[in-house]
Parts: sequence; C-alpha cells; structure tokens
Amino acid sequence: MSSAVNDTIDTRNARANASAMSAVESLVSESTSLIQYSSRGRVAVIGGYEAQEFALRLSGELTAQVILTTGAVEPGVPTIPSGNRPLRIEGYLGNFTIVLGEEGRPSYETVTVDLILVLSPAPLLSMPVKPPGYFTAIPEEPYLTQVEEELKGLTGTFEKPKYFSYDASICAHGRSGIGGCTRCIDACPADAITSLVESVEVDPNLCQGGGICASACPTGAIRYVYPGSTDTLHALRTLLNSYDEAGGGNPVVAFVAAEEAEMLDSKPANLLMVMVEEIASTGLDIWLSALAYGAKRVLLVDAGSLPGRVEAFLRQELETANTILHGMGYDDNAIRVVGPRSLDQHCDVDNGFRLDEVAHYAGSLEKRRTALQAIDHLYRHSHNAQQIIALPEHSLFGRIVVDAGACTLCMGCTSVCPSKAVSAGNEVPKLEFHEINCVQCGICASACPEHAITLEPRLISDAEQRRGMVTLHEEIPFCCINCGKAFATQSLID
Repeated sequence: MSSAVNDTIDTRNARANASAMSAVESLVSESTSLIQYSSRGRVAVIGGYEAQEFALRLSGELTAQVILTTGAVEPGVPTIPSGNRPLRIEGYLGNFTIVLGEEGRPSYETVTVDLILVLSPAPLLSMPVKPPGYFTAIPEEPYLTQVEEELKGLTGTFEKPKYFSYDASICAHGRSGIGGCTRCIDACPADAITSLVESVEVDPNLCQGGGICASACPTGAIRYVYPGSTDTLHALRTLLNSYDEAGGGNPVVAFVAAEEAEMLDSKPANLLMVMVEEIASTGLDIWLSALAYGAKRVLLVDAGSLPGRVEAFLRQELETANTILHGMGYDDNAIRVVGPRSLDQHCDVDNGFRLDEVAHYAGSLEKRRTALQAIDHLYRHSHNAQQIIALPEHSLFGRIVVDAGACTLCMGCTSVCPSKAVSAGNEVPKLEFHEINCVQCGICASACPEHAITLEPRLISDAEQRRGMVTLHEEIPFCCINCGKAFATQSLID
C-alpha cells in the first residue's frame, strides 16, 4: 500500500479517534465514597545511628521518634532502643502502631505514630504494595532529601476513593467452616484482604486500588468501583461506536494506567486508549466485551510496575480469556500484555480479530453475567467453535465430576455450595448440577466425606446447554424394613 494511501487512512483514523475520545470525555461515572486519613506529622524513624541523624533534620510540622535497631542512644531526639525484641508494624497513614516485644512480657511496648520511615535497603514489611504513609530509604543522599520532602507533604487531612465494594452473600471463600476460594487474598499486593472463615474482610485504608481482587474473584463478590464495571463497559461501547461512526478502521483498545500514560512513545491513529487506575482492575469480562463491541485487539499496557503476584494473576486471567477465544476459533492472542514502547507493532491489525456483527449489550454489575454475555455473542458469530472448551486450572467456569462408586448421596456438598450449582433431588435420591452457576471454588470437594468430587475447569460454548441441569448421581431409595417408607440410599446404609 502506498504511503499516500496510508496517510489517508491514518488521517481518517486520527479524526475518528479524536471524535471517539471526545464522546467518552462527556460521560459521567458513578461516584464512590471516600476514605479519609488524618496525620499530625508524628514520624517514627527506624534504623541505626543514621536514624538519629535524620530525625534531627526534621522540624516544623514533623516530630520524630527514633526506633533504634543498632548502636547507642544519642541525645537530642526521643529514642527507643529495640534491643533484641521482635518488631511488628501495623496500620496506615495517621494510624500506625509499632509493636516491640511479645504481649504479656515485661519488655512489651507499643508506639503510635502517623508516618514511618525505615532507613534500610530492605523494607520491614514484605507485601509488594506498602501501606500509605510507610517509606523506606537508603540512608544516603539524594534519597534522604527526597523522602524528607515526601514526609513533609503528609501532614493534615487526606482523602482517596474507596475502590471496591464487597457482597459477602455471593462470596465463595467458605461455607460451614470449610475453606474455598482464596483468589482475592492470594492476589492482593497490599495484604488488605483477610479471611473471616466464611467471608473475607477488605481494609479500605490499606487498599491501594490495584483491582486484581476484582479480576481474580470468580463470583463478582468483590467489585471494582473506581470506575465501576458498567461505567467502563459504557465507555468502551461509546468509544468504539463513535470511532466506527466517524469512519475509523481497525480499532485497537489499550487499557493504560493513568500514571503511565506519559510513557507511551507513540499513539497510532487506530489506538483507542482507556485510562484506568490500574490495568489489573480490568478482567476477562471487560476484555471479551471490548472484542464483542468491535475492537480488533485488546492491549494491556504494562510499564513493568505491576507487583509479581498481581502480574501472575493477571496472566492467569489472560490465559483463560485467550483459551476461550482459541476454542471458539478466534485469534488466541487477541488480548495481550505489551510494553509502552511497542504499541506501533501491536496496532497493525489488518489480519486481526474479526466479528460479523458487533454487540450492543449494556453489561452488568455481575462479572460472570457480563463475561457470559460476551462469550455468547462471540459464539453466535463463530464459525468453528468447540462445543466444550477445556480451560486452565485457575478458571472461573467448569463442572464437578462425581465418582458414582464412592458417592453415598449424603448431600453434604449441596449444603455448602455458595453458588447453588449443586442441589438435591426432591423425592428421588439424586445429585443435580447447574454448570452455569459453578465457580470452581472447591468447597464441595472439601466437604465430601468420601472424596468423591473433583473439579474440571471447562466452558460449554452453547448457552442453552450451559444453562441446563444434569444429574450427576442417582440411586433407588432404601426403604424401612418395617413400615416401607423410603429414608436413605442403599449405599449410605451399606
């Protein structure tokens, strides 16, 4: 194709791009509540003699308290030697507690501060994303000057959005004391999510808005609300529809963290950027919907800032999404993680993702429902889809397999299933299964006293077949030898 033709196409795409971005800018997202922090500038400086030297530098609104890990106490600043006592840090900006020693021992001591600075090459806290108000620095310049300026900016009252909402009623973390899904806990880089045995608790003060919890959650119990999924889906539809109506071609959707947008070395004319707080806040429901709405490719732009556990879970979700696309006969690399310096090569999509007709559904607050809306649209317009697609182990769709020789139909699994995927028959002893509801949490398998249940991640492509009910195991009832009334199964009596 000649350069003149290319220029014409790029000019048309650039004009359509500008029109699409303008249409999205006029949209108003649903508001979320705010989390407030209050800091009086009390700083705990943890370290050796450098900590005492640095503490003497602090003045004005900052007041220092030194936790001395090595060396002798010097005059001039309040100092608490840690000795050989174990040291533990809890809390967040404006509400930190430093615990020294073990509770109940004479050496036990707590210190309450607003800010913490650890002067050490290695942080004392192990989570990838540290609490707000917690800093580490190498005890030398220019690092000390930089962290001093950051500390000075953290006195007063501050607000941030509450990034999530949580519905315990559909959480698959546990039932009847039996553990199940732990994906959100395992994925959270801020260690903001803790187990309450049958549900979880998210600390909004520790949550930094990474959003991987919502992407990893199989039920949608944790939802990302800044922006919410319906707002993101509405923006995607508006973006792609406006681009198409303005004559644009081969649209590529790129999800970009707002803080990393300036790192993009180029913005091809057919690249439609969607700004998000973090790219991990999007999941397969959003990615597949972007393709269903008409995108030729979906890019997740990562500048290398994703914590390791976040990246691992994001790639698991990506593997599931692309496995579904492959099983339906589409390009199994239509959704990909890319660096900010390689956008040009990923926007050349003359042979990219193709659909006969784009989708127009609005999407739902329920992650699974939106994902299945996208999947159903892709299936209707596929030409060689597999009827059953085997999925990776970590997927949120699948079935359970019951060993009929081991199952006694005790119905223990039906009483603990959080998504009503497994149910008991009425008058006949049988186990019924609704695959569309199964989230692969594994609670049923853990509850089974005969260990007769195993999980099988998969997706039934056809919606009607997926919604159907199947009988996993059935037996003739055992009747009382005196009155003849049915009260159990033969295998249970045996």
